[in-house]
Amino acid sequence: MGKQVVTQIKVQVTGGQATPAPPVGTALGPHGVNIGQFVQQFNDQTREMMGTTVPVVITVYNDRSFDFILKSPPAAVLLKKAAGIAKGSGNPLKNKVGTVTTDQLAEIAKMKYADLNSSSVEQAVKVIAGTARSMGIDVVD
Repeated sequence: MGKQVVTQIKVQVTGGQATPAPPVGTALGPHGVNIGQFVQQFNDQTREMMGTTVPVVITVYNDRSFDFILKSPPAAVLLKKAAGIAKGSGNPLKNKVGTVTTDQLAEIAKMKYADLNSSSVEQAVKVIAGTARSMGIDVVD
């Protein structure tokens, strides 16, 4: 009969630094997945993204095997890195915490394009600009 999908789990893990502790262990444990095996494979695939938050979709099958798909890092994480800030503004309308250039926005949009539901890169840039605005980051030319 083959393998059947039991569930899909979405977690955000720091690249190259996954451990069996939460959120990984608590997400995979109830499904009987070999957590150590997942941690090993994930860390091997995300070596070059060390320290960056990486969303991952894990598909668990009825024989307790799994596979996973890495997504691009969240726009907010990429924007914080580009602007050189630790966190976004608590009040984005009054307090601006950093600036990014339109070139940086285009770079982030190209990186995230596959995971955004945009019809073009120009649309993706607008989506990323909106995220920046809501974080209190100014966009400059």
